[in-house]
Amino acid sequence: MNLESSTLVALKRRVAAMERRAPTGKAVRVATGHGDIDAALSGGIARGRVHEIFALDVGDAGSATGFAGMLAVRLGGGIVWLREAAVVPSGGHLHAPGLVEIGVDPARLLLGLLPDPLSVLRAAADVVRCAGVGVAVIELHRDPKALDLTASRRLALAAEESGVTALLLRIAATPVASAADTRWAVRSCASQPLPANAPGHPTFDLELLRQRGRGADGRWQVEWNREQAVFTSPTPSGAVVAVPAQRPVAAPIPLRRAG
Repeated sequence: MNLESSTLVALKRRVAAMERRAPTGKAVRVATGHGDIDAALSGGIARGRVHEIFALDVGDAGSATGFAGMLAVRLGGGIVWLREAAVVPSGGHLHAPGLVEIGVDPARLLLGLLPDPLSVLRAAADVVRCAGVGVAVIELHRDPKALDLTASRRLALAAEESGVTALLLRIAATPVASAADTRWAVRSCASQPLPANAPGHPTFDLELLRQRGRGADGRWQVEWNREQAVFTSPTPSGAVVAVPAQRPVAAPIPLRRAG
């Protein structure tokens, strides 16, 4: 059995063990917490759809990856994260303590490493059809030929039928025609420090590039509030932010890897 086959078998077994949930028909929208963004999206991010997240520059890869993880937390349910094994040496490993810090529960995260973009998309097609999954993060670098309009349509149809939300994380990639419901560009942005010069909330420059069937103008600076699991406007410099006195420290919990 080759690497791709063994990884798919392991993923299917883990996915089958996840909590089941009923497929959705009409899209259910999940508010992001940021009023202007939710207004632009007619209520929030649609479950059971494909959403593209772009780091147009490789230097913004960490921010785009973090945003994908935060959206997955906001959308809820089990997370299956598919990556190319070949990009790990240059693109880095997913940092488990960092994911915990933004609110990802490692017990509900499966990581699949596949040998090439086509294998990632094949695995994604299977994962997105499984209604037991909450969110599938499909991470692809640059502009693989396998990801064309037909491939995105297949993912979109599977997502609509199962109710699984597919987040296409595109690193150093070029936006092209797709069946995605929304398309986002994420850029790094300096955060405002908390009292005593503690590190501030993760902050992004977030641009809505496209909405399917609707206008798509909008660009915002947003913060991720981990305690409430919502996106908000950045805290003005000098403002006092309440921090829980007994907030637990994230332990370095390893990710579960399939394959």
